[in-house]
Amino acid sequence: MTQFLTDYGIVLALGCAAAAVVYGLLMTQLLLSKSAGNKKMQEISGSIQEGASAYLRRQYLIIAGVGIVVALLLIPLQDARTAIGFLIGGVLSGAAGFIGMNLSVRSNARVAEAARSGVGPALNIAFKGGSVTGMLVVGLALLGVAGYYGILILLDYSDKEAVDALIGLGFGGSLISVFARLGGGIFTKAADVGADLVGKIEAGIPEDDPRNPAVIADNVGDNVGDCAGMAADLFETYAVTAVAVMLLGVLTFTDAPREVAIYPLAIGGVAIIASIIGAFFVRSKKGHVERALYVGLAVSAILSAAAFYPITDWLMSGPLENVGGELAGVSVLDLWFCALIGVGVTAFLFIITDYYTSTRFRPVKTIAEASQTGHATNIIQGLAQGFQSTAAPVLVLALAILGSWKLAGGGTEGIYGIGIAVMAQLSLTGLIVALDAFGPITDNAGGIAEMAKLPKKVRDVTDPLDAVGNTTKAVTKGYAIGSAALAALVLFSAFIDELKAEAGNINLSFDIADPPVLIGLLVGGIMVYLFAALSIEAVGRAGGGVVEEVRRQFKEKPGIMKGKDKPDYRQAVSIVTAAAQKEMILPSLIPIIVPVIVGVISYQALGGLLMGVIVVGVFAALSMTAGGGAWDNAKKLIEDGAFGGKKGEAYAASVTGDTVGDPYKDTAGPAINPMIKVANIVAILIIPIISL
Repeated sequence: MTQFLTDYGIVLALGCAAAAVVYGLLMTQLLLSKSAGNKKMQEISGSIQEGASAYLRRQYLIIAGVGIVVALLLIPLQDARTAIGFLIGGVLSGAAGFIGMNLSVRSNARVAEAARSGVGPALNIAFKGGSVTGMLVVGLALLGVAGYYGILILLDYSDKEAVDALIGLGFGGSLISVFARLGGGIFTKAADVGADLVGKIEAGIPEDDPRNPAVIADNVGDNVGDCAGMAADLFETYAVTAVAVMLLGVLTFTDAPREVAIYPLAIGGVAIIASIIGAFFVRSKKGHVERALYVGLAVSAILSAAAFYPITDWLMSGPLENVGGELAGVSVLDLWFCALIGVGVTAFLFIITDYYTSTRFRPVKTIAEASQTGHATNIIQGLAQGFQSTAAPVLVLALAILGSWKLAGGGTEGIYGIGIAVMAQLSLTGLIVALDAFGPITDNAGGIAEMAKLPKKVRDVTDPLDAVGNTTKAVTKGYAIGSAALAALVLFSAFIDELKAEAGNINLSFDIADPPVLIGLLVGGIMVYLFAALSIEAVGRAGGGVVEEVRRQFKEKPGIMKGKDKPDYRQAVSIVTAAAQKEMILPSLIPIIVPVIVGVISYQALGGLLMGVIVVGVFAALSMTAGGGAWDNAKKLIEDGAFGGKKGEAYAASVTGDTVGDPYKDTAGPAINPMIKVANIVAILIIPIISL
């Protein structure tokens, strides 16, 4: 039986992962065969491609330097297998973001050109461009985890040794993620802030106006932040969660570790096939773009949920018959319900985030209305809505944790049920990333249409697509934060189990009445807010540099405003690139260095630190991303004519709110996700040297 599962379970996972990669390659070939428009459109798209590629190459050189040092340190700290896994995770995460982003910046002009024929053709190209990134993320993540696990098993390492080495793979993906999320977020928002403050407010020119020297940098930022950044974020969440569930399974089901280790990989594999099928259901003949996108996601969710039961029955019926402890009496049906809870969490997080960030609902409307009385009231209302937006998602997460934990028997071993719920939630990652990458593609398409002076009917197509893209970017961030919270809980449980094994199964407790634990909790909270503060400050400084550059060009070349002189787009891109690379280093080191220092001093303080990072991090990330998204869409609501439109007094206040919300929703908030998981993974890796 074990040999059968080893041969066919891993083959299933690898085959599904390969299908995702093949889908990406075929879609890439199909999309590149489409027309990229006229010479002017291709020139603008080429400038965006050049800026994005230059940024990522420079970023990856910096990360490579840090990665080599970390890999060398992992050899004496853990072993060579873990160090190799670290390199595999880093390379695959970087590849997913780089390849996906490169297609996104080539899809933008093709979407603009297709928009000449209507919403349907433009939607088709934009979504397929995003789906390449999404499928590469899950395909390469599963390929890396299942492939490296299979290789180690073939080399006669035990299941526990193989899974331990995979923790290094997850750490590699996490390191890339925190740099990519943070660096990309600093770039995109610094360029956006600089372009808006001088272009819209001072010069009074529209968004995406070719006269703005920062307009290309702004378009580049959309891709390196929302495409490459989100890809790296969810790559590491997917890989880290799979590894954490495998580790929990191996520690919980000691009589059948092989089947249990393969189970989360098989869940991910069948969901990839469901996602590919769902992608073909995304089409719109009547202009209902948002509905078309969510139909594809719903189809994937239903097919995945149906496929989870036979996979659970195939792989887990045997292990469940022989297990004791809290899991005694837990059935295949119970674990399947845990998986359904994970799918349900995705649906609820989408609905809740959409409510707080969409122009259709009260939160955004109240911010737009508050803008009528000035900048301060806009900021006050935006902050209030951001804080309020944390309640419903956290309650959903709490109920999901309770339900899946109870279904899996409760107690310490019941954490395995939570792990299954998280893995099922992340099974939809392929389409989630596709929805996120859809945003920068449509945003760039609208910018190209504006700069290339295409007919108004083209903007009449790209503008609604862009509006939907803003909504999908917001809801996918809520999904990413929710999955990060649940994944971090699973990682924390794995940390405790590994610590017990290292310390000889001593009775570990993390009681808030113990001063070291309380100190750790406080330090964990400090980490989140210090990380966020440094990230936001970085956007302010980099954005200030862009403002000065745009002002300089307007002053020295007055012909720019009259269309007689061409702006120097490259200089603005260069300024933001250099600033983002410099500013991302210090915040990125916080979740790596602080846990090491605290762990060496006290394992109880380290446990408290991890709890503090998880709890404080979740609330901070949710409030920042939802609040920032609400500020953004309040501005768009006024731009569409509400409360006086662009010529009313409310508009200037809404631009200020949007500018404040930019580093919230696209820099600090999203970057907290990988930061939470990096801290937990580092804690697991340093167990051999922490003070017990």
